[in-house]
Amino acid sequence: MFELFPIFQLPIIFIFLLFVGVKRLPKVLNLHDYLMKHYILWLFRHLMATANWRALLAGAIAGPSILLTGYKTQHTSLAIYILMRAAVLASRCGIKSKRFGRICKPLTWAHGDIFLMCLSSSQILSAYILKQESLPSSYKSFLNKHGGKDAVILQGVRDIACGLPFSNLDAIEKHYKSTGIDITLDPKMKVPCSIVHGKQACEAHFVSFLLQAYKRALPVYLPVYLFPALIVHRQGLLKRPFSILARGLLGTFRSSLFLSTYCASAWMWTCLLFRLLKRCNVPMVAMGTFPTGMALAIEKKSRRIEIALYCMARAIESFFTCMADVGYLPQSKKLKRADVVVFSISTAIIMHCYAVERDVFRSKYLNVLDWVFGVPLPPYETTPRKKR
Repeated sequence: MFELFPIFQLPIIFIFLLFVGVKRLPKVLNLHDYLMKHYILWLFRHLMATANWRALLAGAIAGPSILLTGYKTQHTSLAIYILMRAAVLASRCGIKSKRFGRICKPLTWAHGDIFLMCLSSSQILSAYILKQESLPSSYKSFLNKHGGKDAVILQGVRDIACGLPFSNLDAIEKHYKSTGIDITLDPKMKVPCSIVHGKQACEAHFVSFLLQAYKRALPVYLPVYLFPALIVHRQGLLKRPFSILARGLLGTFRSSLFLSTYCASAWMWTCLLFRLLKRCNVPMVAMGTFPTGMALAIEKKSRRIEIALYCMARAIESFFTCMADVGYLPQSKKLKRADVVVFSISTAIIMHCYAVERDVFRSKYLNVLDWVFGVPLPPYETTPRKKR
């Protein structure tokens, strides 16, 4: 078994040279590195000797393959999203475990996906209003479209939330005049309701915004449900076309209602909080956008965790970007490719769960992995734990 270990040395050396650099290699080859090399060698031999942990090692070694997409291209969003997927699998393993079952019991909460969405919304929507630079460009464009507010309005809300003097009240007034609304804004205002929805009341703005947002959301979800119906269920369309198309249309209307309610309630909750406390600042923006995530309850149960994990990955990336920009999280000069490290950890966890606890995967993901790696084991040998 140990004779096969040199096969794994090539990717390990590649990773080592990647982070150390060829020019610095002679400086690091000292006694400390000699001892460290033998310690790592012993560790890997120990892992290789344990069947349950071989997949963990294989996944970690496969992680740097993300560099094949471009050595100079950062893939932080992808790495964090895969880490979220790995965390879900690890939590399911923990729930099943006798050792960690009690610790992981809170993760079995039926509405945990909605709570996760609320946490994500607090960061994402706060960044949308206060610091859009922390969001990926494609996601920022998506929020600007469905957020339904012009950049000058967001700038006005940003000024009052950050305690800065208004810099563009004239531009906001011109924006409303271009839509047929003549309004004069008070430079001493304490809450930005008149900036957000002009002369409309907060309740009336919620209703009108909801209708407009629903029209914007329909073109987003119609292909999401229509194309799978035409491709995946193409044979069933000939036998039961009405039921398949009806299910697709129902999913389209339901998801569109979720997105429109999510966007409309973001402004509703913030306006409500500002009016109750009669002030506006950064913490209140974060608190006001937190309950927006409850709109996820409209979605189908099977889709909630998918949406929550996607948004959580975006929220984590935005949060750490904001922390680094304000100086609370100084960027490391030694670890320039943190995305590779995160991706390697994620693939290691996923491969370990695939080899040891196959039943923590959903069937559609498990089928894809089985197709990639080959024919699955017989049912009675699904996992080493079940075999024991």
